Amino acid sequence: MLIKTAEFVKSSTTYKLCPEKKLPEYAFIGRSNVGKSSLLNMLTNKSKLAKISSKPGKTQTINHFIINDSWFLVDLPGYGYAQISKKERVKWEKFVVEYIIMRENLHCLFILIDSRLEPQKIDLEFMELMAINSVPFALIFTKIDKKSKGAVETNIENYKNLLLKTWAELPAILITSSVTEFGKEEILNFIEDVTLKIEKQDEQVVK
Repeated sequence: MLIKTAEFVKSSTTYKLCPEKKLPEYAFIGRSNVGKSSLLNMLTNKSKLAKISSKPGKTQTINHFIINDSWFLVDLPGYGYAQISKKERVKWEKFVVEYIIMRENLHCLFILIDSRLEPQKIDLEFMELMAINSVPFALIFTKIDKKSKGAVETNIENYKNLLLKTWAELPAILITSSVTEFGKEEILNFIEDVTLKIEKQDEQVVK
């Protein structure tokens, strides 16, 4: 897939205020400072599509961008640490989870994982929450240029082994670097393949 246009549509504080559910959506989420904004800018070839900040918790709304006039890229607030009150953080995380679970046209949620780190409890718990609610998701390991190839492979393998202790099969796993653009084509092709697959399923239902 080639991204020709990527335009901001709106920011929402609840799934009920999001754009009409006419187009497929692909949302991106991860722990604060996982490199989400850099990844989205890399995917869309726009350096300022998503705001980059060294301060965790920059994204605080559900942000919709229309891609090629055919699907929505959704930038979600990160989970985990952010310099806001506990009360605000609980409220914030609630509307994000509601969006993920209630949004019928969400074709896939991409959960971003920092490849430099060993498996983190908060990431594993979030994946489990998604699995319990039957949310289709894939894992994107970020920042692979920041560690040695061996260290990255070890961390990813550890994640796989932990998940296979309770899951029958693994979600799709994608590996990326926003600096080198490694994995860009694979992510975009994944999105295209999922869209085509769901369109075919919808056509069969209509028939």
